[in-house]
Amino acid sequence: MGDLLGKLIGLYEIALLIRIVISWVPHNPYNQAIRFLYKITDPVLNPVRKLIPPFKGIDLSPVIVFIGLGIVKRMVGGMF
Repeated sequence: MGDLLGKLIGLYEIALLIRIVISWVPHNPYNQAIRFLYKITDPVLNPVRKLIPPFKGIDLSPVIVFIGLGIVKRMVGGMF
């Protein structure tokens, strides 16, 4: 169970990384794949953005989410 959750978190981290890279390049926001990516990452990123708004135009929420996911992965890995 812990291994499965760890892999799911890893997949989510990849999706988050792709989201970050896409934000640096021009893209079509109406593309279905990009819309899906935003749909799965926004529910996690938006609450963090409310707590820590962008600083001088730099959105730190993905960094905070990566740190949180890493902590969860270590906790889950240690449980099983």
